[in-house]
This record gives sequence, C-alpha cells and structure tokens, in this order.
Amino acid sequence: MPAEQRAPGGLVPAVAVPAITFAYGATAGLVGDLLFGDPRRGHPVAAFGRAAAAVERGLWRDHRGWGALHTALCAGGAIAAGALGTASVRRSRTASLALTAAATWAVVGGTTLGREARAIGGALAVGDIETARERLPHLCGRDPQALDGPGIARAVVESVAENTSDAVVGALVWGAVAGVPGLVGFRAVNTLDAMVGHKSPRYRRYGWASARLDDVAGWPGARLTAGLAVLAGGDPRGAVRAWRADAAKHPSPNAGPVEASFAGALGVRLGGTLSYGGRTEERPVLNGQGRAVEVADIERAVRLSRRVGVLALAACAGARLACTAATAMRGRNGMRDMRGRRK
Repeated sequence: MPAEQRAPGGLVPAVAVPAITFAYGATAGLVGDLLFGDPRRGHPVAAFGRAAAAVERGLWRDHRGWGALHTALCAGGAIAAGALGTASVRRSRTASLALTAAATWAVVGGTTLGREARAIGGALAVGDIETARERLPHLCGRDPQALDGPGIARAVVESVAENTSDAVVGALVWGAVAGVPGLVGFRAVNTLDAMVGHKSPRYRRYGWASARLDDVAGWPGARLTAGLAVLAGGDPRGAVRAWRADAAKHPSPNAGPVEASFAGALGVRLGGTLSYGGRTEERPVLNGQGRAVEVADIERAVRLSRRVGVLALAACAGARLACTAATAMRGRNGMRDMRGRRK
C-alpha cells in the first residue's frame, strides 16, 4: 500500500482514508436524510423487517434459545452484508464514500421523526385530537385512545427524545466504530428490538436476546445523546440535574438518560402513566421540577433533536479521525524505534 493516497481534501496518509470516507460519507448521508427523508416505498429497513418476520415464522418457539438464533441470523446477516459491500468497494474511494453515504441515509431517520412529530403537533394545535391519535402509532407504540391532548404531546416529546438516540446518534456511533457494517448492524438490532423485544406473552422469552442486544448496542449512543442534549438544550444545568437524579429510575437503561436529559433541557416533566397494548404502566416522573408538556414543546423537542444529530455527526467523525491519527502516529513512532534499535 502506498504511503500516501489522495482522498477528498488532498494527500493524506493511507491509514486515514477510511476515517475520511466515514466523515464525508456520513455527512452526505445525513444531508440526504435532511433533504429527502425516508422513501415511502422500498425502504431498506422495511425490507429487513420483512425478512426478519419471515425468519421468525420459521423459527418461533416460546424459548430464549430460538429467539437468540433468530437475533443472530438476522443481525449477523445484516452485518455480513455490510462487510461484503465494504469489501467489494474497498479499491475505490469514490465507491466507498457512496456506499457509506447510502448506508447512513438508509439507517438514520431524523427527518421522518421530525415530520411525524410536527404533523401530530399541528393536529393538536388546531384541536384535531382524532387526527393526532391516528398518527401517533407512526411514532410510538402507545395506545392513542387512552390519551388526551396533553398526554399525546408528552408521548411525542418522549418519542422524539428516545428516537434521537435510536434513529440517529446510535447509528453514527457504530458507524464511526465499524463503518458500514456498524451502521447497518445497529439499525438491524434496533429494528429487531422493536419487532420482538417487548414483554408481550409471545415475545417475553423469544425476544429476550434481541432486547438485551439492543440494550448493549444502544448504551454508548444513549449516553452521547444525553450529553449532547445538555450542550444543545436551553437549560444545561437542568438537563444535568434531571439526568443525574432521574435517569436510573426509568426501566430502560438507555431511554432513561435520554428522556431525562431532554426533559431537563426543555424544562418539562416527562414520564407518568402509560398505556401499551391494553395494559397500564406507571413510569417514574422525569424532571419533576419541570412543567407539564405543551403542544409548543413538540417543535422545541424536534429542534433539539436536530441539533443533537448534527453535533453527534461532528463528534463521531472527529473521534474517528482523531483515533486514526493517533494510531498512525504510534505506528510511525514504532517504526522509528525499530530503526533506532537496528542502528
């Protein structure tokens, strides 16, 4: 391999090319999501969901082991496909950048998240609660008929917070770590959790592996999301206070920090009574010092989500470049040491 290669921006050490490919590709993919959002038909994530459902039909047993096999086949298949695609374009920096951009656009969903949230907020703003109830399932799994206007607004803000981590930041984190396989692998794990990782009678055991793997994969992205919400929100002290005081009360190890920091940053109160699949659940209140959520807070949450996504891109691309530069420097120092010993 030559000592230097030409990458976007000029001559750079060959070892830095993958890092620059991720930085440029992820930026292009995020811009693509901003401009186009998710396609209404033929979305790659939807195709993965159909394939995972087909695997489930063949494997389902009320048993953790069969569920773990389902998770391994589906998530492993997605990661393998990403690795194969990366290997197939390795010799072309342009193709590698294009693949990274396409994968990023396919797995992030910040624009569609914002559109759905704003559509519900718009319906609530004009008093059309029935339309808001009809659209809520596009965003989260709550029982819309059990919610009044303020309850729908709170559900939307909570979903925007959690999905900022799941649909944007987490994917960027794993993309920085493992490139295209990391991007598609994270989204595959997150999709499996949404499909089978809940505590219904059918999935309590079968979905256990998917839920636990999603907890592990989502851990770094959730903490980065919470930290960036502190920086990007209107009340950094309130966000830190709510994060420290209330995150651990949430039943989800990853949703807790994200929702608590968003609650503190926005100055609102989240949590409380929820209804899923006909069952009522009492969640702890996050940022109890805040006020009740209002319809206008939906727009504020969407804007905070957008800022967090942009900061996450900068943080992940910067960290990948910094790690690559540090590795290259250690390699050069090691070569100099070896030459010195030979002399």
